[in-house]
Amino acid sequence: MRPLPLALYAAATGLAEPLAPGLLRRRAARGKEDPARIGERLGRAGVARPPGPLIWLHGVSVGESLSLLPLAQALARHGLTLLVTSGTRTSAELLGKRLPPGAIHQYAPVDAPGAVRRFLDHWRPDAAIQVESELWPNLILGAKARGVKLALISARMTQASADGWRRAPAAARAVLGAFDLILPQDADTEARLRALGATTGPHLNLKNIGAPLPADPAELERLRAAIGDRRVILAASTHPGEDEIIARAAAGAGALLIVAPRHPDRGQAVAAVLSQLGYSTARRAAGEPLSATTTAYVADTLGEMGLFFRACDVVVMGGSFVPGVGGHNPLEPARLGVPILTGPDVFNAAATYEEMFDRVAAIRCAGEAALARDLRGLLNEPLIAPRIGRAALAYAERQGAALDQALALLSPLLPA
Repeated sequence: MRPLPLALYAAATGLAEPLAPGLLRRRAARGKEDPARIGERLGRAGVARPPGPLIWLHGVSVGESLSLLPLAQALARHGLTLLVTSGTRTSAELLGKRLPPGAIHQYAPVDAPGAVRRFLDHWRPDAAIQVESELWPNLILGAKARGVKLALISARMTQASADGWRRAPAAARAVLGAFDLILPQDADTEARLRALGATTGPHLNLKNIGAPLPADPAELERLRAAIGDRRVILAASTHPGEDEIIARAAAGAGALLIVAPRHPDRGQAVAAVLSQLGYSTARRAAGEPLSATTTAYVADTLGEMGLFFRACDVVVMGGSFVPGVGGHNPLEPARLGVPILTGPDVFNAAATYEEMFDRVAAIRCAGEAALARDLRGLLNEPLIAPRIGRAALAYAERQGAALDQALALLSPLLPA
């Protein structure tokens, strides 16, 4: 028997479900959904289910989906058939390129009773592994009712989310109690989950695990030839409002600036901002060449961050100079030994950053003036930048053991 709030939620989503196709079509018209795959969002599978046991992994967006890749690769090596779902077009494109052979990608269904039923009827997963903060009651409780073993790993819960669940304590206990295994990212999430009645295991942050991002060797050679002997500052995963902050700070460093916006569809807007600041700008997605006179290059393509991390001398991590974003994962450049600078707002990866700051494996800049000073220092002092890069690489390499621990804890939930 579901608690009353969950029963009301199921009834409300059921009543609203007939509106879902129209809503999804409107989102597709705005580029938010793939119009050719709207059926998947309604629980109608795009491909046949393979025979035998099937493990379902889910991460809602780009960061969560990419954090699943080391786990997916490890499970695939054990011969398990994988279904990987996500919720955004960008994550679908990246997963399509990087999932292990044989793994199937589908969009996750909306959390309405009919869509959930169709999804589970078709895929019949033996186990489901969800990442971070996806707590959709119909999907979770529907899978549990069918005997699916459930794990929530690398779990993250904000205080605001915990406060919301606290208003319906019976519902929180029912949803969290459906999981056979919960591995929180950090102590704060662990405390919030336990206060809601969850039983948690050891800490695990999947974003701290993984191999260096890939890069095409021939493309890397072409990029380095175009760069020549110039030093390179990479502004990685930037958001609106901070492109200009980083560009102004980099202006006096005498280096080529590469800006890789978090959302590549901002490429044209980013190029306009850089041009207004006096940069000679070229856009990669538009096929504009990186020439000797180019002073800012907009890397507005998908799946090429490994290329730009390898080509730069220092990286400035975006999402950290504007409020509300909380920074992005510094382990991606750290795995390649790149010196890392970040802004002050890094609450999304606070524990990781604090450990890296303590080891001088990354530097926090309070604002634009500090960033300008530190960029000049790293580019002009030949000993400092390599030392920070080596410290970052050493920290990233120490995180790998956590994957083995996670696999051992997941093993009882998986088919033999």
